[in-house]
Amino acid sequence: MLLEFRFKNYKSFVDETVFSMVPAPKQTGLDYSVLSQKAGSKERRALCSAVIYGPNASGKTNIIGAMETLKTIVLRGNIRNSDSDITPNIASSSLELIPNCDGNSSPTEISISFVEKELLIEYSLVMDLGCFLSKDYERKILGEKLLVNNKEIFSRGANLEVALPSSIRHLSNKSIKRITPKTKEIAENSLSDTELFLTNGFKNIFAKELVDMITNWFSDKFIVIYRSDAIKVMRKFAEPKDNTIYVETTLTQAAKEFGINSNALGYRSTDEGEDVVLCSIFSNNKVAIPADAFESYGTIRFINEFPLVINALINGGTLAVDEFDASIHPMALMNIISIFHNDEINKNHAQLIFNTHNPIFLDASLFRRDEIKFVERDSETKHSSHYSLSDFKTKDGIRKGEDYMSNYFINRYGAINEIDFSSILKRIITNSEDK
Repeated sequence: MLLEFRFKNYKSFVDETVFSMVPAPKQTGLDYSVLSQKAGSKERRALCSAVIYGPNASGKTNIIGAMETLKTIVLRGNIRNSDSDITPNIASSSLELIPNCDGNSSPTEISISFVEKELLIEYSLVMDLGCFLSKDYERKILGEKLLVNNKEIFSRGANLEVALPSSIRHLSNKSIKRITPKTKEIAENSLSDTELFLTNGFKNIFAKELVDMITNWFSDKFIVIYRSDAIKVMRKFAEPKDNTIYVETTLTQAAKEFGINSNALGYRSTDEGEDVVLCSIFSNNKVAIPADAFESYGTIRFINEFPLVINALINGGTLAVDEFDASIHPMALMNIISIFHNDEINKNHAQLIFNTHNPIFLDASLFRRDEIKFVERDSETKHSSHYSLSDFKTKDGIRKGEDYMSNYFINRYGAINEIDFSSILKRIITNSEDK
C-alpha cells in the first residue's frame, strides 16, 4: 500500500515534489476511499485512488515516470545505464535524461514509503547524475537510507551506519547476530559509487529476506505503466505449445461486458521462444487472427489494461498508469474506479493512480478532494508543480460538494491553459491564398 512518493530534480520537477496517498487532514466523506493497514503498532491509512489533471506538457507523465525510474533502479541495483530495460521511459535506463534541462546540476532525489507485510518501509536515494545529457559523467550515490517502522536500518552518506532492530530480526541473515566492527568494515568495503547498498552489500551481508520482500513489492505490487499505449499483452499462466490457441475465459467475459460480442479472445504462440499473441477467435470457422488487426484501438487498450487491474486487486498492488482512460468509454472507467472503491471486492487494499484530461472524474461523488491532483508548469521557468484539490482551504471558497468540473474550467484551481490556434491557422491560410 503506497503512502507517499517524493522526488526532486526529475525532468520538469526541480523543487521537491510530494505525491501523497495519505488522506489529508480534516477531509471527510467517501470513507470507502480510505484504506487501512497495520504497520508495527499503528494503523496506516491511505487513499485507494488518485486522478491527476493538468494541460499537455505540464509534467503529469513525469510523475509516473519518476515512479517507474525508482522501480527500475531498485530492481537493477545500480545507477548505471542499462540496455536491457525495455520501457518507453528511456530516462529509467539512460539516467542522463533525468536532470532538468536548464543546466541544473543539483542531485536527483527520490524516496518512497509503503506498507508491506505489516511493516512501514521508507526508502530514499540521492544521486549525483551531473547535468542533463551528461552521459559520460561519473555518477555517484550521495545518499541512501532505509527505515522500517520509523527506525533507521541503514544510512549511507559521508559515513555508513547500519542497525538491525528487533522488529526485523526475523528477516535478517542468520549468520549476523549483531553489528560488529568487522561486519561494518565489510559493509563499508562493499560500497560502490554506482551500486545500491540496499540490493548489494546490505542484502548479502545483513538481511536478504528483508530486501527480497522490498524488491518483490517493487516487482509485483508497484505496477507502473509509463505509457499505457505501450502495454503489451501479459503472458498467461499457461505456456501454450507452438500454434496452440487458448481462449482466455475471464478476458472474454470482461470484453463482452465492454461490448465485444462476435468473437472470443485468447492467445496463440507462434515460433518457439516468442511471446504469445493476443488473438480474436471466431468459433464458427475456427479462425484466430491477431487482435490488433480486427479490434478497435480502444478495445486493445482495454484488453491490455484489464489484466493489470486484476493483478492489482488480487495482489493488493498499486497500479499507476499514464492516461489510463484514453480511448476507453467513461462508463467502463467509472466501473473500474468503483471496484477500487468497493470494500467487498478490493479486499487486498489495491490502489489506482492515473492521469487524465477527461473532466468527468471531477465529481465530488466519485473522488475526495485529496484524491484529485493537479500539475501545472510555470510559463517562465518551465518548472512543474503538483498539488491536490484539498490544498485549497475553505477560506479560498473550495468546499466539499462543489461543482469541481465547472470550477476547473473557469481556472479556479489552475493547471489549465487557454488555447487558441486561430491566429496560427489564419496566417497559414492567408499565406496559402497569396501564393
